[in-house]
Amino acid sequence: MVIMTDPFESSSGLTPPRFKSDIILKTGAPSEYLSDKESEAKNIIGPGEYEVKEVEIRGHAAEVGAVYSVKVEDMKLGFLGSLGSAELTPDAMGALRNADILFVPCGGKPYLEGADAAKLVKKLEPKIVIPSFFKIKGLKRSADDTKDFEKVIGQKAEEQEKLTIKAKDITWEGTKVVKLLG
Repeated sequence: MVIMTDPFESSSGLTPPRFKSDIILKTGAPSEYLSDKESEAKNIIGPGEYEVKEVEIRGHAAEVGAVYSVKVEDMKLGFLGSLGSAELTPDAMGALRNADILFVPCGGKPYLEGADAAKLVKKLEPKIVIPSFFKIKGLKRSADDTKDFEKVIGQKAEEQEKLTIKAKDITWEGTKVVKLLG
């Protein structure tokens, strides 16, 4: 099962993913996305309940677009995507609390500032947090690095090319920060 979130164009300065997806989560405003008629993937846009190939997805309203809680196999994932404010609805907070893996934007405007993202992560208490939308080589838009996020969260991110993990492997207490490169 391959889940992609917020696919981007080469105009961003980055190379778009070339793999096929089963599910594409789109967290921004619905008007930001064009219909992807070429793709065989199921596009999920906005609040609501969805089920695709035994994956349960709940979209929760955010100030722009949606955030998602996803249950796949024995894992609970959270996608905060395009979130620009650390305020979530009580329903979204409840659904995202104690996620096994939480993807959180922390690169600054128009997304969450690093310190605000860290404070939200502390409230949600995931086992693994993966920062997104931060400054990387080649990115054409302005973005911050993850320093403020790491400082407020209280730990340096563990940098990895990819993360492969199963629910049974998540046995530690607290939150681990994993920064995916590449």
